[in-house]
Amino acid sequence: MPLTQMKFEFVWPHIAIHTSEMSSVNEPDFCAYVYVSLFCRHTVQHSLSQLCAVMVKHETPDRWPALLQLLNQSTKSSNPHDRQIGLMLLNKVMESNPEPFKPHYCQLLQLFSTVLQDHNNPTALYYCILTLTAITAYTGTEEMNQMRSIIPSLIVALKYLIKADQNQASEAMEVFNELMESEVSIIVPHIADIVRFCLEVGSDTALSDSLRVKALSCIAFLIKLKSKAVLKQKLLNPILQAIFPVLVAAPPPGEQDPEDEEDDSGDGSDNDNPKHCAAQVVVCIIDTMALHMPPEKLFQQLMPLTQACLASENPYQRKGALMCLAVLAEGCADHIRTKMLSSVLQTVCQSLSDSNQVVRSAGLFALGQFSEHLQPEVSKYCTEIMPLLLGYLSSLNQAKVGHVTKAFYALENFMENLGADIEPYLPTLMETMLSALNNTENLKIKELAVSAIGAIANAAKELLVPYFPPVIESLKGFLTATTEEMRSLQTQSLDTLSVLARTIGKDVFSPLAAECVRLGLNLTDTIDDPDLRRCTYSLYSAVSTVSPDCLTPHLTAITTVMLLALKSNEGITGRDHKRTHAGACLFTNPVEEKAALTLCDTTSIHISLRFSVENAYIDEKEDACDALGEIAFTLLKLLDVVLPCFVETVRKEHERQVVMGVLETMNSVIKSCKEEVFKNPSRLKEISYVIRDVLKKKGGGGGDEADDEEQQAEYDAMLQEFAGEGIPLLASSVPADNFAPFLNDLLPLIMSKAKSSCTVADRSFSVGTIGEILHALVSVSGGRGVAGRLSNRLLPVLVAGVRDSDPEVRNNSVFGLGCLAQAAGPIIVSDFPMMLSVFSNMLTKESDLRVIDNLCAQVYLLLSPITRYAQQVVPALVARLPLKEDMEENKTVFSFPAQYSHQHAAGTLLLVIYLQCLSVIPQLFFCLSSTETQNTLAMLMKEFAQHHSADFQAAVTSLPGEQKAKLSAAISAS
Repeated sequence: MPLTQMKFEFVWPHIAIHTSEMSSVNEPDFCAYVYVSLFCRHTVQHSLSQLCAVMVKHETPDRWPALLQLLNQSTKSSNPHDRQIGLMLLNKVMESNPEPFKPHYCQLLQLFSTVLQDHNNPTALYYCILTLTAITAYTGTEEMNQMRSIIPSLIVALKYLIKADQNQASEAMEVFNELMESEVSIIVPHIADIVRFCLEVGSDTALSDSLRVKALSCIAFLIKLKSKAVLKQKLLNPILQAIFPVLVAAPPPGEQDPEDEEDDSGDGSDNDNPKHCAAQVVVCIIDTMALHMPPEKLFQQLMPLTQACLASENPYQRKGALMCLAVLAEGCADHIRTKMLSSVLQTVCQSLSDSNQVVRSAGLFALGQFSEHLQPEVSKYCTEIMPLLLGYLSSLNQAKVGHVTKAFYALENFMENLGADIEPYLPTLMETMLSALNNTENLKIKELAVSAIGAIANAAKELLVPYFPPVIESLKGFLTATTEEMRSLQTQSLDTLSVLARTIGKDVFSPLAAECVRLGLNLTDTIDDPDLRRCTYSLYSAVSTVSPDCLTPHLTAITTVMLLALKSNEGITGRDHKRTHAGACLFTNPVEEKAALTLCDTTSIHISLRFSVENAYIDEKEDACDALGEIAFTLLKLLDVVLPCFVETVRKEHERQVVMGVLETMNSVIKSCKEEVFKNPSRLKEISYVIRDVLKKKGGGGGDEADDEEQQAEYDAMLQEFAGEGIPLLASSVPADNFAPFLNDLLPLIMSKAKSSCTVADRSFSVGTIGEILHALVSVSGGRGVAGRLSNRLLPVLVAGVRDSDPEVRNNSVFGLGCLAQAAGPIIVSDFPMMLSVFSNMLTKESDLRVIDNLCAQVYLLLSPITRYAQQVVPALVARLPLKEDMEENKTVFSFPAQYSHQHAAGTLLLVIYLQCLSVIPQLFFCLSSTETQNTLAMLMKEFAQHHSADFQAAVTSLPGEQKAKLSAAISAS
């Protein structure tokens, strides 16, 4: 190697470090040296191009014309090697600082269009596509048509690049993700071609795993962003036909899931996750379909494939079908619960006794998914499922940790919702868990058992008291561990300890409260781990519900750590981490995360693990926020510390997940503490303004089509909903006149979402929030006056809402009108006949049972001050009883007649109405589940019995003897 080259390779990093200190980079001699040296050894080429990239970070291209000239000459050279070098240099400087080159984008796109035709020069294709990827996020409307026209050539170029170098092709495939994320409208005309290309690559078993995963991940991302376009172009069936064989194929030798192997002896760690990458990404695709496509259309295409595989002799086909059913459980939960729960649950339960462990393992995973997402209906099958799971755990060889993990996953999810129904199984459950804690050496098994005890405690509560001493004795050893290998078990033990504090009862747990606080502080003082700190926050908040005085001496130390966590940026790297790996920005649930961790190439695994670290810090922020809020409920002295931090976090935090958590917790604090929150006179203004700021925010990015705007609106909807929920809480916590100026500021932001051009979700949110605000004004000082002043603005919005095409919007609007009538009362009584007419017309046309129930309740509210309409309206309402869906409204429905009969018992006009109602009211008594509502109705019947005893006796004659006795006892007690 020439001496100059050797010296350059040694010194160039040092030159790069000091480039920012150079006043200007415009020396022709340097460019000449670059030009000559670029054609030397490959490592020198890369070194020089990277040096130029560093320099471009500090010098805009217009201040370095020689560089532009060099790029122009080399990229357009007739020599293929020269073009390679020029495109490599262009790629490095563009990736370093793409925005200053924006005036040259149109010219660059013309160059790319030419280079992409150079199929015999794969290196040039590679650098061309990487550069296109780098500029995509910075292109504007003027480059859109050029970008769109390049897509067909891009697909062809990638095919040639795959033949030449699969690693480079895998990296270049990132261009599709960048296009979808930044400018999805560019690829919309080419969706069918992109899907076909990605399916061809993803289905080719001769290609590398990383390349196939990249292609399949593109399809999943495309479905997430453009599910309507995929359906419209009839691509669903071709996608399923291509990916299903990948899902159900037997994995290549050496790529079996560890828990599928009879001799599995893994430790259950993430390293034992399935290695069959392409199949795992197919699972993600189906999961994404379930979340973003109409269930009826998806099941119509998917179930024939699934059923055929379930009937197959091939265990991997049966496994694939079960995995498919499993991941449908979340996105299609309502469809499965209402139309096919019994049949699919029977299929899954049968798989647990399959002769092949591959199938049994998939069945356990499916049962866990069903137990998590199909509640509460799935709990009705307790007597069938619990014996299966208990038998399964008792018969498992504990060395097969991966298998045990899935069994515990299913068991935990199922137990969480059993409540007192868990009692018959409690002795066997606790014997199994305590045996695992005391007799097993495997730390993963211990961790699973500790987690399961938390799930058992959530269901059993005080029923767990007899087992509390041995559980605590076992946990103590794990909680004080100091080694890194024990960290996961220690963290889980803290979580379970928090659950026990909340569920086992104050009398049992209080003696341990102070020791728990000291334990948490010692751990955070000695161990720097976001997951562990997160668990100590939960422990503190749990202790605050049992023995708040134990926290008082340590408040400064506890709140300091939590507030630092909320303000910290540690572990959060921003947008650029999303660009590194095709699947990473897609995976948002446990199934997808599992697939992300299975990617074979080292880079992908590194990125997935980095995501876990970053998410741990975000989770820590959320849990710190929740804990601060809960501790503040008992310790009101913390409000002046906690609330300003919440407001600041909402304003400055970039992670939406954290902001949502803060808003939710802030709402909980306001709901629990009410006027205590606003003793500081500035607090109302601060919180009102931060809610206003969230409601005003619009999401950025994402193309210019209506579909893209709708997708962006979906991203923001939940955040705005949390903010909107705070408005009625403010209204219920302070005198109405104090809140009125801020309410006037906030209402236009809420009302703007009620327009017919808005989405159903926005319209429902708008009228629902208006209704809750009015409901809050009913019970606060000055509420009637404020509601009356607002009525002219709100009444047209709510009346329009009752005519909406969506039942949820209609239901919320009916509720809002009833609340307006209650809140404003006599101020708007002249509007009551019009509102009653609107409701009466609705009753004749409405088909949604929940809306009908709500209508019955709100009509009674309107009748109170205008009784002259009762004779015409009450019989029609009684005909709608008993309520079918919204049982909460029974209280309103029966409270009014009770009050009405008391006031007008002797009224001749109402005698007919009473007699019409009388025949159904005794039967209604036994349809009610609420004791409070039964008592209200009993009072009404007592009035009837006193004033119309013969008619009342005739009405109850048809009741069975047992019901007569219960009715008589209830009336006597009222």
